[in-house]
Amino acid sequence: MTTSERFQVLRASERPATAWLNGGGVTREVAGFPAGAGLDRFDWRVSLADVASAGPFSPFPGIDRVITLVEGAGMALTVDGVEQLVDAPYRPFPFSGDATTDCRLLAGPVVDFNVMTRRGRVEATVDLATAPAVVEVRAGSTSLLVCLAGSAVVGGAEAVELARYDAALLDAAGTYELRPDGVTAVITFRTAH
Repeated sequence: MTTSERFQVLRASERPATAWLNGGGVTREVAGFPAGAGLDRFDWRVSLADVASAGPFSPFPGIDRVITLVEGAGMALTVDGVEQLVDAPYRPFPFSGDATTDCRLLAGPVVDFNVMTRRGRVEATVDLATAPAVVEVRAGSTSLLVCLAGSAVVGGAEAVELARYDAALLDAAGTYELRPDGVTAVITFRTAH
């Protein structure tokens, strides 16, 4: 982790992989809040998953989820009996962690990007930036920038470059320059109303 005066840089190379209980893949947590809360106590959690085989998703009661395909041909998710194709890269798909969800890979392994929030406590928006932008962090909110393809530069005078899957955690109110050369996810977390 690198810390600038205004944000933390979370390097992909520093993330451990956690194997799934069913053996179907591994997950690397990008960031979560509160830090170290674990799967049963987080308010929000962002991760990247290597999905190697088909199978059921773990249930997450009380959690809202957004999944985005970043590598591979995609998957068909059956969510409470309704099949949804997640086969277009960088197109977020929201669903409930309460739902019975099963995954069928379309043509081999995939990497997906996951945003999870505890319903009633935190809400999140997931946007994808492909052009220079200004990210505004308001008091009481947090933004997480995750470079999903190519690279990105965050900040003005103290700019930091993000390689693929690196992230920047912006938790101080203010404006931040973002210059992606590829695709960068911009996730904004705020207290639920």
